[in-house]
Amino acid sequence: MHLFTATVLALVFSPCLFARKIRNTGGTIVFEEAWTIPALLGQTSNTTAAQGGTNDELKANLLDIHNQRLQQMDTNKIDFMVLSCASPCIQGIADPDAAAEMAITVNNALADAISNNTERFGAFASLAMQNATTAAAELTRAVKELGFLGVLLNDYQQSGPDGLTPLYYDQPEYDIFWQTLSDLDVPFYLHPRTDIPSILNFQYAHAPFLKGPAQQFAATLSGHVLGICVNGVFDRFPKAKLIVGHFGERVPSDLVRIDAELIRQLPLGLPMQKNVTTYWHENIFETSSGNFATDLLKFHIGQIGLDRIMYSIDYPFVNIPQGTTWVNTLPHGVLNKREFESFSRGLAIELLHLDD
Repeated sequence: MHLFTATVLALVFSPCLFARKIRNTGGTIVFEEAWTIPALLGQTSNTTAAQGGTNDELKANLLDIHNQRLQQMDTNKIDFMVLSCASPCIQGIADPDAAAEMAITVNNALADAISNNTERFGAFASLAMQNATTAAAELTRAVKELGFLGVLLNDYQQSGPDGLTPLYYDQPEYDIFWQTLSDLDVPFYLHPRTDIPSILNFQYAHAPFLKGPAQQFAATLSGHVLGICVNGVFDRFPKAKLIVGHFGERVPSDLVRIDAELIRQLPLGLPMQKNVTTYWHENIFETSSGNFATDLLKFHIGQIGLDRIMYSIDYPFVNIPQGTTWVNTLPHGVLNKREFESFSRGLAIELLHLDD
């Protein structure tokens, strides 16, 4: 066996090195919450700040962990927050060597930044995805050595000499990544990003205000999620766990039509062996990040079940009090006590192994 492969397998199957105790006041757990390092802060120059905020405040909030962020957590009764690198992070770095090096830098910096308060903060790994073997090795290191809870990737990986070639993780060359993810038993959060110029200009030059959260994020990421489904990733790796924010980037709202249209293509050799609804019941979870719509929550409970849905905020692109105000309405006629506990923290504890 190749030495590198043997090392990766030994790490994957070695006992977990970390025991974690999180704060428990009955507050919420949130985990689509962004942070970055100064070297990557320039990536946010075209990002819209939270309502009522400025871009300067956004940049300051992205760098902060233990000051105003923690104060807001206390004020808004958030027990635990999982941090991840703000979009596009490593997915915006096309050079494979530079991307792999930056992923290590980001993961080490985040591990160091939260090491003095792991009762309140956890982390998702950042990965360079030009090479799936390199990504699998760094994911293994982040989980086994740094104690990270999973991985968050900002949609497709830019690649190529001009940075304009998108790489999607639904192709067979990424099987080692999905196998490692399954062996580690950690979730993969697939998060939106701003499209590369060739895609963005072609689709949104006529209506630039549709860039970002209003349309482009959901439209692009939902295609990636469905690509993972139709290309048979969950058939090859049935233990893989995928998380999609913003109430599933609209996919669960359209499952009837999606399933019906894909069934028509089965005779053409469609790689998937189940329908998308089934994958959403077996492999995919969603969060409420940045989409605090009670009627939509009710509808999705009917479509995929509350056991696939969790609370999150999307800070600092969304204000923490906005999420808190909404989530605090749910125990009053929307969710019973057991359901609210599952949505606000219980399912996250189970999925992230926070009680191990």
